[in-house]
Amino acid sequence: MGMQDQFKDKAEQLKQQAKEAMGKAKDEASERASQGRERPADEARKAQQEARDRADRDRMDRQPGV
Repeated sequence: MGMQDQFKDKAEQLKQQAKEAMGKAKDEASERASQGRERPADEARKAQQEARDRADRDRMDRQPGV
C-alpha cells in the first residue's frame, strides 16, 4: 500500500468519524429539544392539579360541620 493510499484511507476514516459525531450531536440536540417541550406540559398539569386541590380544600373549609 502506497503513501497516497494510506492518506486516502485515513481521510475516509476521519470523514466517517465526523459524520458519526455530527449524527450523535444532532440526536442529542433533538432529545434535549423534545425534553424542553415536554416540561411545560408537565408544569401546566401540575399547576392545574394544585389549583383543583386548593379549590377542594376551600370548599371543605366552607362547609359547616365537616
